[in-house]
Amino acid sequence: MDLKTLTYLVVGATFALYIGIAIWARAGTTKEFYVAGTGVHPIANGMATAADWMSAASFISMAGLIAFMGYDASVYLMGWTGGYVLLALLLAPYLRKYGKFTVSEFIGERYYSKAARMVAVLCLVVASITYVIGQMKGVGVAFSRFLEVDFHTGVFVGMAIVFIYAVMGGMKGITYTQIAQYCVLIFAYTVPAIFIALNLTGNPIPQLGLGSTMADGSGVALLDKLDMIVTDLGFAAYTAQKLSTLNMLLLTLSLMIGTAGLPHVIMRFFTVPKVSDARISAGWALVFIAILYTTAPAVGAMARLNLMNTIQTGDVGAVDGNLVYADRPDWFKNWEVTGLLKFEDKNGDGRIQYYNDKNEEFAAKAASFGWQGNEMVKVDRDIMVLANPEIAKLPNWVIALVAAGGLAAALSTAAGLLLAISTAISHDVIKGMIAPDISEKKELLASRVAMAGAIVVAGYLGMNPPGFAAQVVALAFGLAASSIFPALMMGIFNKNMDNIGAIVGMLVGLLSTLIYIFWFKGWFFIPGTEMAANTPGNWFMGISPEAFGAVGAMLNFASAYVVSKITPPPPEHIQHLVEDIRVPMGAGKAAADH
Repeated sequence: MDLKTLTYLVVGATFALYIGIAIWARAGTTKEFYVAGTGVHPIANGMATAADWMSAASFISMAGLIAFMGYDASVYLMGWTGGYVLLALLLAPYLRKYGKFTVSEFIGERYYSKAARMVAVLCLVVASITYVIGQMKGVGVAFSRFLEVDFHTGVFVGMAIVFIYAVMGGMKGITYTQIAQYCVLIFAYTVPAIFIALNLTGNPIPQLGLGSTMADGSGVALLDKLDMIVTDLGFAAYTAQKLSTLNMLLLTLSLMIGTAGLPHVIMRFFTVPKVSDARISAGWALVFIAILYTTAPAVGAMARLNLMNTIQTGDVGAVDGNLVYADRPDWFKNWEVTGLLKFEDKNGDGRIQYYNDKNEEFAAKAASFGWQGNEMVKVDRDIMVLANPEIAKLPNWVIALVAAGGLAAALSTAAGLLLAISTAISHDVIKGMIAPDISEKKELLASRVAMAGAIVVAGYLGMNPPGFAAQVVALAFGLAASSIFPALMMGIFNKNMDNIGAIVGMLVGLLSTLIYIFWFKGWFFIPGTEMAANTPGNWFMGISPEAFGAVGAMLNFASAYVVSKITPPPPEHIQHLVEDIRVPMGAGKAAADH
């Protein structure tokens, strides 16, 4: 069976499964829509959390960034996994004990202020929309290649699928859909990795294959071989640190605390019956997440090696050392159709030269070979995982499986984020502030309309993303880190933090981070509106926009603390509430008064 037919069958079957689950688990009440009726088993919720967690950024983009950034990309591994542990151990159990539907609802009641709740909604929506952009980019990349359509058409198809099952099922539909998606995506990620590791190193375990010697009998370690290939073509060594230590530290910190402040993951812990179940669920999620995150470095390194070997077929500088464009493999042609892989024959020799023409020292050497610039004018980082099985010449069924896995990863997170946005608008803004007496039926309708609106906005921005999927997600984490996380931390662990301090802190953190991002990425991510080129020379103290969330969080903490010292302390009952939340004993079931 040809690849296109097989892909349609596999992807179609998984979509039919997701929509079937959504119909079966259709939410009839707001409790089912927001928190799946708080009746999800901890292991099932752990698997759903892992799927929610492992977005297009994890499945599609992270290994792509590792493939091209090498050692520097370890910040994503450290930041995201470290952040999850921080969230699971430090925040989730306390918030679950409090027993509300949304993060902004907790902030509104803890800080005894509708204004605080409104600011929290603003922070949540901004961070979540930015995050969804990355998922829509991932959906577009996967669809455009495997359904052989234009990238923009791919985004539209993804929007339609998410609309069907997220709008119908709410959290209940999303939870059980995500369990199915986890099974698809983890199988799709690990099977090709095992095949490729076996081909390159003879070791079937990717994690061990990364540190093994090549299977070609040379006795050279895989990472040493990769270092040699990329440095021979003017790129920096794969295993060397290129980012400044300060930038790596702040980016890791930003991703960690941003993770702990992201509402769609926190909401997952509201779906289990008890606080103890939230802790068990968090432990299982970590196990499920670790399977992918420990495999990603091997996938990234092996993808880069296969790509370089495909193009550089012989000695660097030799007349016949580069791939003849007319003889390029099928995978190359397939990805060219999407516009995410582009070749330009600058010296007219009909061969592909792929090297770092920005390296002045190597550029001079390249000129002596008759090369006139890097001819791979576009190699989108987000294609690497999806193209990997094709590059490694794996069977068609594996390629189809990876397509289904990539889509499962992007769609699962997109659905979780869209739910967080719609819940914030319908439950926190409409029911919490505008129309407190709204009927449950109307509130449910409002949340579905809000979700549909969020899908449209996210789809548009996904077609015009400010970076690769993982980079866009890093921006979202920075926004959550600078605005939501400090308010949650101080709300739980500082009983003297008052409402004015929290509001000022959230606004200072959000606005400072947002302005810094827009300064280099364009206002509201509109191309051509940036105030300065996004280069290390222009950054404040060498801090990239992706890493600035940590600085925003520090500004949030500092301003909130200063303001709380010069304003009246919280009422007595709020201080008692904080003390009660922090006591682990006697934690009851979630409040059901909604």
